Amino acid sequence: MTLFRNDAEGLIMSWKAVSVMEQRRELVRLAMMEGANRRELFRRFGVSAETGYKWISRASAGSDFADRSRKPLSNPLRCSNTVEQAVLRVRDQHPAWGARKIGNVLERQGFEVPATSTVHAILVRHERIFPKRGGEPAHLRFERPEPNELWQMDFKGASTLGNGERLHPLTVIDDHSRYALCIGACGDETRTTVKAQLEQVFRHYGLPQAFFVDNGNPWGDSQGGVWTKFRIWLLKLGVHLIHARPYHPQSRGKNERFHRSMDDEVFAMRAMANLSEAQYVFTDWRGTYNYERPHEGIAMQRPAERYWPSPRPMPEKLPHVEYGQGEIVRKVTLNTRSIWFRGKEWNVPKAFAGESLALRPHNANGEYGIYFGAHLIKTIDLSS
Repeated sequence: MTLFRNDAEGLIMSWKAVSVMEQRRELVRLAMMEGANRRELFRRFGVSAETGYKWISRASAGSDFADRSRKPLSNPLRCSNTVEQAVLRVRDQHPAWGARKIGNVLERQGFEVPATSTVHAILVRHERIFPKRGGEPAHLRFERPEPNELWQMDFKGASTLGNGERLHPLTVIDDHSRYALCIGACGDETRTTVKAQLEQVFRHYGLPQAFFVDNGNPWGDSQGGVWTKFRIWLLKLGVHLIHARPYHPQSRGKNERFHRSMDDEVFAMRAMANLSEAQYVFTDWRGTYNYERPHEGIAMQRPAERYWPSPRPMPEKLPHVEYGQGEIVRKVTLNTRSIWFRGKEWNVPKAFAGESLALRPHNANGEYGIYFGAHLIKTIDLSS
């Protein structure tokens, strides 16, 4: 018996002219003919014997020839609807939070939380994922070992509110815990404004050992000097001011990251009409950030879990710098901003106008240092 009848051979020759589904139907029809050489048919149609017999079996069962999904009929790793809805609920409350933060929150709420990749898949499946910003995350992090050893302070970029006012958010975060101590809705970036914000922070949280800031106003003056009225005020409180290296914003990475979080979780979510509304929004979000939001930089802890107030309280009155008995002390004149010593007038930074300074000999050759408390301001040489 010949393998095919003439009409069957013609159909095989027209392989490329028919659709894939029609090819499969044709193969099965031919293979089910009496006396057909099935293995030769499979070879000619370019399928394996396993695939060919699978199609024959489907045809015998009344099924079609379409490719079936390789997806398992059941997935034991798929989350329950309750967990999925909980994931989506947290995401909708905090649209900028990712899978790790959401999983951490649900675990604290008592859910049996799946892997981070599964939480991420839920967010993708329900179209809750947005593109990442800011490039690759930093892999090396440095932090002070205890709270209140160093606070980072900066102004976030200014913006315009609904009523036309300018908004200058002042942010202060603790270097160790990432605790946000202040998010002030300020109308400017002056020393008076910053001082008023910090006085309130100091009353609530006590005094840090030092601040880490950039080289702009008001902590650094417009001429690039490091001595300002603001720095002197802090030194009287026993708080040092540390300036970042110029043109190295990465050294203030915690501040930069905090500001990106504000962009994602505050500014992108709500327009603010005036300074009062902005302060209300900032205060509300600060509570979420400190007490609810897990932080990846501190092993998914919340900042409040790592922070405690400083044992150094804000004094009722600003202390005066005291000098030892027998020291050479001069008061800086208000008009000329200088001191007189050994018959000569010596200029000092204008920030010290009205302050008392000490002169201490450095050697026997007439070299003296001018000090504000324990801090050297400048060196003078009586012989020059």
